[in-house]
Parts: sequence; C-alpha cells; structure tokens
Amino acid sequence: MLWLAVHFPSLALDVFARGTRAPGPLAIASSTGHNATVFACNRLAHGRGVRPGMPLAAACALASDLKVLARDAAQEHAAAVRVAAWAIRFTPTVSIAPPDGILLEVAGSLRLFGGLARLRALIERGLAEFGYGTVLACAPTPLAAQLFARAGLAVRIQHRDALRHALEKLPLEVLGQPPGITAALRDIGVGTIGECLRLPRDGVARRLGQSLIDRLDRALGDLPDPRPGFAPPAQFAATLPLPAPVHEAQALLFAARRLLAELCGFLAATGNGVQRLGLALAHEDRAGTHLALNFVAASRDPEHLASVVRERLARTDLPCPVTAITLASELLVPVAAHNLSFLPDAGSHLESAARLVERLRARLGDAAVAGLATVPDYRPEYAWQVCEPGRNSGEALPRQPDSRPLWLLASPRPLREDADVPCYQGPLTLLAGPERIESGWWDGNDVARDYFIARNPDEALLWIYRERSTGGGWYLHGFFG
Repeated sequence: MLWLAVHFPSLALDVFARGTRAPGPLAIASSTGHNATVFACNRLAHGRGVRPGMPLAAACALASDLKVLARDAAQEHAAAVRVAAWAIRFTPTVSIAPPDGILLEVAGSLRLFGGLARLRALIERGLAEFGYGTVLACAPTPLAAQLFARAGLAVRIQHRDALRHALEKLPLEVLGQPPGITAALRDIGVGTIGECLRLPRDGVARRLGQSLIDRLDRALGDLPDPRPGFAPPAQFAATLPLPAPVHEAQALLFAARRLLAELCGFLAATGNGVQRLGLALAHEDRAGTHLALNFVAASRDPEHLASVVRERLARTDLPCPVTAITLASELLVPVAAHNLSFLPDAGSHLESAARLVERLRARLGDAAVAGLATVPDYRPEYAWQVCEPGRNSGEALPRQPDSRPLWLLASPRPLREDADVPCYQGPLTLLAGPERIESGWWDGNDVARDYFIARNPDEALLWIYRERSTGGGWYLHGFFG
C-alpha cells in the first residue's frame, strides 16, 4: 500500500482568503473573547510581526489595519469534505484525517496516472486552483504519511525499508501527543521520534501510557491502522466569505471560479453533471440575492460553467456590496463519459447548440430564449407551440403541401380589394390554389379558408386566403422567401 497525505498548514486562513486577494494584513482569531489569540495570519500580517499564538491585542497593536476574522471550524470541515470529494477522481480510497488533512491510498492509481510524480503534480495543481496551500507526503502507512506532511516534508517513500530511518528524524511534536507527554520526554533529552524509539518500550508504556507506543507502531506499520472511508455528499454546496466587500457583480467572477473548480472536481469524482445551479450573494445589511442558472443539458465543463456565470453576473445589479458567495447544485444528473472524435459529429453539434442557448439565457433571461415544437393541427397559427430549446415533442404533423411559407405573420392582415381583386402594394396575381382548410370546430376556433399563392407587382410571393364564412374578405397570412 502507498498512502498520500494532503496537509493544509493554513486551512483556517485559506477558507477565508482564497476567494479574492486580501487587501491588507489578515488574521484568524481562535475566539472573539477577551483572551483571544491569533490562530493563523497571512503574509502581510506576518511581515508586520504578527504570529500564530500571539494575543490578539498585541497583534492589533503591531498592525493597526489588521483585519480580524473569527475561526469557523464548521467551514474548515466543509472545505476538507469538498476536497475529499474532489480527490475521489484519483482513487476510491479517500479518508478525512482531522484536523488538517486528507489521506489517499494511491498504490492502485499510479499506473493510470503515469506514476507517483505525475499524480502528485495533478493533485497539487488542482488544490492550488482551489486556493489551498498544501504539503503532500507519501509513505507506506497512513500515519507516517500524515506525520511527514505535518512536519512540512514532501517526501516520497514507497518502501518500508526506508520508512524507519526517515521517521527517526522527525520532531516529537508531529506525533500530536498531549503536551504533558511531550514535555516529559523533552525533560529527559528526547526530542525526536528516533530517540523515543530507542527508549525501553516497557518503561515508556508504564510511565507515559500505551497510546504513545501504539502510535509509533502504527506509523512503522507494526500495528494495523484502518481508516474510515469517505463517501461524497449527495449535493454540492460551498460558501466563500470575501475578505473585502465587492461592489460590482462582475468582480465576483474571480471568487466564483474557485467554487466552480471545486464543483467540477466533485462532479467528475461522482460521475454527475449539473443541470440547475444556484448562486447566492450575501449582503451585510439586507437579504441575499439569489441567481438561478438553468442548463439545457447537464455539464461539468469548468470553462462552460464559468462563461454562463459570467453572462449572468454581467446583467446583475447589486443592491449593496457582497460579503460572501455560495454555490450550490440544485439538480445533478448522471453523465456518461464519452470519447472525443477527430471529426465533429452530430453529438458535438447538439452540445454546442445547448451551450449557446445557456449563454444566451444567462445574458438575456430564461424567458427570452425558447424553442418551437410542432403540433398536429391543419390551422397554420395552431401548428406550433413554445417549448424548451431542443425538446420538440416529436408529434407527427398532418401531411402538408409543399407550398407553405416559412414566414407567417403573427395574425392575418386584411387586404384591400379593387374590383374583387386583392391588393398588396398593387393588385395581386393568383398563381396557385385554392387549398381549402376547414378545421377547429371542436375547440371553438374553427376556420374555413381557401389559401392561394399570389404575386404582387414587385414580384414578391405571398400566401393569402379568402374567408369562406359570412362576410368573406381577403387576408395576408405569410411570405415566401
């Protein structure tokens, strides 16, 4: 077995700062009380002398413009869950390793992804796109991989023969033992795992407890270390607090791309595509703004989703600045993988048409873009209906003559008559007809008409009819191209 540990050294900071670039020094406080301390800080704050563990009052004295946010353990756990769901695309054996990492068993994936180096590069690049700082370490046991990653060592140990020698150099603190145990070992001059392993096992167990011995044995692989498997959630939801209020909707695209990258990783790992997406914008002093994104076909292409979000944000007027954004999947549909073709086929044309419809709807609104479906009715004005683009009902039309125009008027237009000859920009010459249509008696919209193809003096071809009901009269109903 080969385990890959992903450690997040500053997950608390990344959860808040990854959406947009922080405008100044930023610190995450462990609490908001009188004795609050700094849990994490960004580089700008570090350059001012702010350090983790420092009292918050002292940090604010060093950096008067320090932006302080309270730590949100729930958001940190939610971020780890989203990363674990994304990581399933690399291996089905994924486990969350609290409080600051995940574990992947990758021995069976090396051949598929072209070796350990390429697999690590893919994971590192993906997590960097999400905005997370990480340390990746590989070892034959899950605990050893965790310890190396926690120590900040990006090692690649694939065989147990080299494991013990590498572990011996690590400091005791990475074991995560209670402070009393670490202090007791320090008092007798033990500062590394190697020095601890050279102590008598019975004496260590008797004085410091069996848990320390068991932890060392699990790291070395002498004791089994089963890890609970991770199951991805049924839906995707992620919230991104913004370091500074955003006043323009289009400026939110940078932060939205981070969430879309996580969403597409989740979709690829679970074999789904998103067909309905919700984007919620939180405001400080009023109710949030909700944007609904509906897709003609389920998609998990990050560039396509980003283009639709961009168009939707471009026509959004913010009532007030945005402090956080939330991206949530509202309808997921299983999507089968497909092979790419050297030459375009019908499927690629349909996909391109669907994406065009989605971008137009995002720009103009859902009601502004629609499709047409045929209806089995002889009356021209009732032979179609509005439908979702690309979703024709498929009902067969009655057999129609070939002499039907493609351009119909919204409603028939009465024509002037001159000595019983219909006129439109001059007297009309009847070329073909009549075609009699008598239909609609069952729904109260019955018609009785004789249709003709006519030509005016400008050589335009028209589709006209004579009303056979009481009163008669000529009407223009369409044009031939």
